Parts: sequence; structure tokens; C-alpha cells
Amino acid sequence: MKVKTKITFTYSDNKNAQIAYNSLYPDNEGFIESKVENNKLICYIENEKISTVLNTIEDLIQCEKVIEVTSKIV
Repeated sequence: MKVKTKITFTYSDNKNAQIAYNSLYPDNEGFIESKVENNKLICYIENEKISTVLNTIEDLIQCEKVIEVTSKIV
């Protein structure tokens, strides 16, 4: 059985969503599919193991928090 999830981060504008996408991309390559739509960064995670999905979600959120703080995007 595959476990699938979608996480959406909403920013003040498209530029900030693109900054987050570009910052997260190197870390996410091969694990998370993501795209920018308007002012949103949308991330898709899929795996056979729920523990892997949960760990990936936790890592994604922590990395996004760092990007938000260091680049002061909202």
C-alpha cells in the first residue's frame, strides 16, 4: 500500500513561494515532488512506509521553517 500526502505552504506572493521552492529543491530531489502555483508551494510525498512519509514531512517542515526565518519570507 502506498501512503500519499500533499502539503501546501502559502506565502505572501509568488516570489517568496519561488524562493522557498528553490531553497528546498536540492534537499527534496528524489523524495518530494513539488511545484509553485501562484503564492503557494505544493509538495507531494509518496512512499510504501508510513514512517518514511512521517519522517519526510517532519524534515520538510523543519527545513521550511529555517528558510522562512533566514530569508524573512511570510
